[in-house]
Amino acid sequence: MSFFRIEDLGIRFGGVVAVDGVSFAVQRGEVFTIIGPNGAGKTTIFNLIGLIYRATSGRIWLEDRELTGLAPHRVANLGIARTFQNIELFDNATVLQNLLIGRHHHRATSLWQELLFTPGVRKAELRHREAVEKIIDLLDLAHHRDSLVGGLPYGVRKVVELGRALATEPKLLLLDEPSSGLNPEETDDMAFWIDDIRTELGVTLLVIEHDMNLVSRVSDRVLALNEGRAIAEGTPAQVQSHPAVIEAYLGGTD
Repeated sequence: MSFFRIEDLGIRFGGVVAVDGVSFAVQRGEVFTIIGPNGAGKTTIFNLIGLIYRATSGRIWLEDRELTGLAPHRVANLGIARTFQNIELFDNATVLQNLLIGRHHHRATSLWQELLFTPGVRKAELRHREAVEKIIDLLDLAHHRDSLVGGLPYGVRKVVELGRALATEPKLLLLDEPSSGLNPEETDDMAFWIDDIRTELGVTLLVIEHDMNLVSRVSDRVLALNEGRAIAEGTPAQVQSHPAVIEAYLGGTD
């Protein structure tokens, strides 16, 4: 059985079909990347997986658990985390504080225990700090640990958002255009981190990306979309050379 899969997934907004019968499966430990022109339905699929949108048709599975119909707040508890195209961080909080927010759903203490700062709360806080410090080390964020996020360069903020997602300890990590807005050096770093997240943390990754060099470097398999439909699936080389993909990107093969 596949680690993660969607079956005949579809959604329409009024008379517009944004995703039309898309199916794919992701194996545990894989980096699976979705590509396609703007408006192809890539981010809509992420919103369907995150239960921000309700699918008009189809089903979504993580391991042996069907996600379709669950409440959105259940997603993190089931082991799915996500980054966004537009960075969603708390600008007036430090890097450390933003990463600790990612630990929120791991908290098992009650409100009164938190208010009294009981020994159990202190031990839990230490565990959360240790988990976040490991992420800070992994992503080379030590220099920025106590900096306010709002004053950091864009590229660093992208890494902080990645770190916050990792702080939830996901089984499946959704990266929505991780190289968007990054310079070539930062994109190289992102490629290394994606590999480290997979190999060192054992996280499965589902990625949306436009940078085909990055796609080729990090992806095991690629799915190409156009106008809400899947048009090709395979290795990065197979998909990039597929006639339907060339036509979708360039408007023709001549």
